[in-house]
Amino acid sequence: MTRNVLLVSLLAGLAACNSIEERQIANGSYDYLKREHLSAPKLPEGVDTPEYTNDFAIPNGEKQQQILLGKKLKVVAPHVVMPMVTGSHIEEGSKEATVWFDQITDDKPLDNDIWDNLIGFLEKNNIGVLSFDKDKQVLLTDWFVYNDESNSSWLDWDKGVTEVAARFEFTLTKKSHGRSAALHVELKEYKESRNGEVVAGLADANARANEVNILNRVIANYRDQRVLTEVKRIQEIREGLQSEIGFNAKGQPAYIVDANYTVTWPRLLLVFRKLGFDVKDLDQTAGLIFVEYKGVDESWWDSLWGSGANELDLKKDDYRVQLEQIDGNKTAITFMNEDNEPFAAEKVKDLYDVFSDVMSQKNLDI
Repeated sequence: MTRNVLLVSLLAGLAACNSIEERQIANGSYDYLKREHLSAPKLPEGVDTPEYTNDFAIPNGEKQQQILLGKKLKVVAPHVVMPMVTGSHIEEGSKEATVWFDQITDDKPLDNDIWDNLIGFLEKNNIGVLSFDKDKQVLLTDWFVYNDESNSSWLDWDKGVTEVAARFEFTLTKKSHGRSAALHVELKEYKESRNGEVVAGLADANARANEVNILNRVIANYRDQRVLTEVKRIQEIREGLQSEIGFNAKGQPAYIVDANYTVTWPRLLLVFRKLGFDVKDLDQTAGLIFVEYKGVDESWWDSLWGSGANELDLKKDDYRVQLEQIDGNKTAITFMNEDNEPFAAEKVKDLYDVFSDVMSQKNLDI
């Protein structure tokens, strides 16, 4: 009985020590490699030749590799970079672990956004940074260690776990216009341990598999952070924003909204609709909105509770509105006439009560 238990334990231990190469090839016998190609059967005289078909014959392609047979044929699943972030893509046919990002918002430079996400991902997973050269756009991680139980058989009664440790180098390449950038990852160091014993090094590793896996995790984190940021932004827009009278960067009278540009811009469009402005044209990059003031079109129900609650003391005419981010997390809104002349301080003060009231209202329709 003791001998049987010992034998089973030994077999389980051997199964647990499968090398990386053994896990990448098919199980079973390779006797089929020794078999000769079957030729057409020899028929005796007087017997009609049967009809043959080549429907299932494998053609000899131009790039057919005869050496990919038996143990030389890898049966692992392909590792594909997944561009899960809005505005991301991969180059068709590329075999490198690289993903391209396009700038879709102007709240911060694209390269800063990518690096902030990557460093945040590393911090969340307790991965150190050995070096980071922002000028050269290169970051080298410390050891990324994880336990891989997927390679353990259900017969592996010793509960052995494969520990994988890897270091990666991330490189960011920007296009000249700065609105597109490629994030590339390369495996720099690798070691695999089984029950405390190193069983594989960098030469044994499937570099692309490790590079693609870590890159896909970075991309997924980037996607999740963008979703959270967008949800937070929409909540801020709906909750209403506080404002005060102040001055823009040029010293002109303006409304100062207590929110950044990306939140204030869509909120102001809702405010315009509530106050009776029609937006005729806009340029978010330049922060310029062309509007026509038509006045508030109140319903019969509104008239029962008094009219003119949102009516501005303003001539029905065309105007221009300039937005600009100031003081880090605030936005200046400057009203101007068609000649780009800013409203006088007295006019800004007269309109403030109605403007600030609507700007601070909660749950405006989006």
